[in-house]
Amino acid sequence: MAEFDFVIVGAGSAGAAVADRLSEDGKYSVCVLEAGGSDLNFWIWVPVGYGKAFYNKHINWMYYTQPDPGLNNREGYWPRGKVLGGSSSINAMVYIRGQHADFDDWKAMGNTGWGWDDVLPYFKRSETNDTGADAFRGGDGPLHVSSMTKHTHPLCQNFFKASEQAGFKFNPDFNGADQEGVGHYQITAKDGFRMSTARAYLARAKKRSNVTILTKAHTKRILLENGRATGVVYEKAGREQTVSARREVILSAGAVNSPQILMLSGVGDGAELQSKGITSLVHSPAVGKNMQDHLGLDHLYRSKVPTLNQQLYPWWGKLAQGIRYVLTRGGPLALSLNQAGGFVKSNPDCKRPNMQLYFSPVSYTKAPKGERPLMNPDPFPGFLFGMQPTRPTSRGHLELKSTDPFEPLAIHPNSLSTDHDCKEMIEGCKLLHKIAASPAFQEVIDSQIAPGPEVQSDEDMLEDVRNRCSTVFHPVSTCRMGTDKTENVVDQRLRVYGVDGLRVVDASIFPTVTSGNTNAPAIMVGEKGADLILEDTRNA
Repeated sequence: MAEFDFVIVGAGSAGAAVADRLSEDGKYSVCVLEAGGSDLNFWIWVPVGYGKAFYNKHINWMYYTQPDPGLNNREGYWPRGKVLGGSSSINAMVYIRGQHADFDDWKAMGNTGWGWDDVLPYFKRSETNDTGADAFRGGDGPLHVSSMTKHTHPLCQNFFKASEQAGFKFNPDFNGADQEGVGHYQITAKDGFRMSTARAYLARAKKRSNVTILTKAHTKRILLENGRATGVVYEKAGREQTVSARREVILSAGAVNSPQILMLSGVGDGAELQSKGITSLVHSPAVGKNMQDHLGLDHLYRSKVPTLNQQLYPWWGKLAQGIRYVLTRGGPLALSLNQAGGFVKSNPDCKRPNMQLYFSPVSYTKAPKGERPLMNPDPFPGFLFGMQPTRPTSRGHLELKSTDPFEPLAIHPNSLSTDHDCKEMIEGCKLLHKIAASPAFQEVIDSQIAPGPEVQSDEDMLEDVRNRCSTVFHPVSTCRMGTDKTENVVDQRLRVYGVDGLRVVDASIFPTVTSGNTNAPAIMVGEKGADLILEDTRNA
C-alpha cells in the first residue's frame, strides 16, 4: 500500500491549489487522485474550445438532473470537469470573485476567518493580473487573469452605452473596490491560452519529487478506521487499489462528487444511507443538502450590424480566425464569448446588486442536440443578452441512486421553488427589456428572436423562464460550512464533522453561493484551505 502525508481526491479548481501549496516547501508528501485524464488537449487550451469540451465525455462528467418541477419538468444538463484542472479546464473562464458582502455574510453566519478582509489576501496570492497589482489585485500569483478590453467586439460599446442610458454605471473592474456596474469581463488566460488550475498550479507541483499525481484513478470510498480517515480506495485500469494518508485525506472533488464520495464512505444521513444498503458510520444529515446554483436566461436578437457571426459562420471566416489565432494568439478564438456584462440592481429597493448580466456578440438559434457550436453560429448577424439573479433562495439536494461509485447521483435542483426566485427572474427579464429599449441598443437591434413578441405579461415571462432558463454551472454548498453540525458538513477549518483527518476543500463548502461565477472563489478556498491544513499540521 502506497503511503503519503496527504491524499487529495480531485485535481480541480481547489484541489490543484491545495496540492501545490501543501507540497511547495518539500516537507510533506502529497498524492493526488484524479478520475479524469491529462489536460493536454487542444480544445482545453484554446479558449473558444470550451464549446467542444461542453459535451466531451472524455473530459466531462456530463451529468443530467432529475426532471425539475420548477423548469416544467425539464432535465438539466450539468457539465463538470473530469480532467486535470477540473471545471477550470472546461469552463468559460470568466474570473469573478463575488461581492465583498458575500464573504462578510459567510462570517456573519459564524464562519470566523471567512470575511472579505480574511479572504482577500488569498485572492491576491493566487493571481497575476495583467493590469498589475494594487490594493485588490495580485501581481505575482500562479493564476494569470487577462483583460479582454482591447480585443472585444465593437458591439460591447453599444451594450455599455445602453446600460448607462438605462441608469447603470460603467465599472472598469468587477473584482476591485466595488462590483456594481457594467464593463468588460476578465478571463483566466495567458498568451492566448486557457489558464486552468492544472496549468497554474499542477504544472509546477508535478515537478516536485514529493508529489504523485494519479490520473484516471476513480475514488470509490474513503477508508475510515476508529473515527479517522486513513486512506482512499480507488480504481485504476480496472484494478481496485488503496492509498494511505498519514496525516489527512482532503476531498476536493467538487459540489457533486465530494458529497457522493462521503455518502459512499458511510458519511451522510444515516437513514438514507441504510436505505441504500450502506452502513452509516457518521450521521451527517447535511451531506448533499443545501445545494444552490445560479439560473440564467438569454434573450436573442437579430442585429442590424455585423457580429461575430459573420467572422465565425462562413468557412473562410473560420479559416481566417484560425490563422489569426495561430499567428497572433489573438482574435475571438482567444476570448470567452461572454465578453461583457455587469452586476446591477433590478429594483431600487435592493441594497446591493442582485443581477448579473452577460453580453455576447454572437448568437445560436439552432444548436444541435448534444452540441455547443461556438464555432458555428447563426448565418445572420445576431447577439445574446442574458441575466442571472445572483443570490437565489431555492435549495436542492443530491442523493445516491445505488452503492455503485460509477453511477451518477440523482441531482434534484429544486429550481424556482421560492416566490423570491420567481419574482427576481421576472425582474431580470424586465431589466433586459429596459436596457434593450435604450437608444444605443435600438441603433443595432433589428428584431428580438427569443422570447417572441407574445411574451409580455409577468405570467408569460415566468413561463418563458421555466421553459428556457438553465443552470449557469455554479452548484455549491452540498458540503456546507457552518457551526451547527446537524445543518452543515464541515467546520470553519473545513474539517468534516465526526471524522478526524478528513476535510472538504472545494466549492461544496460555500455557506451561500457567491454573487457571480464561482471558479475564482473555489480557487480561493483551495488557497485558504491549504493554509488551514498546514497550520493544523504544524500545531499538532
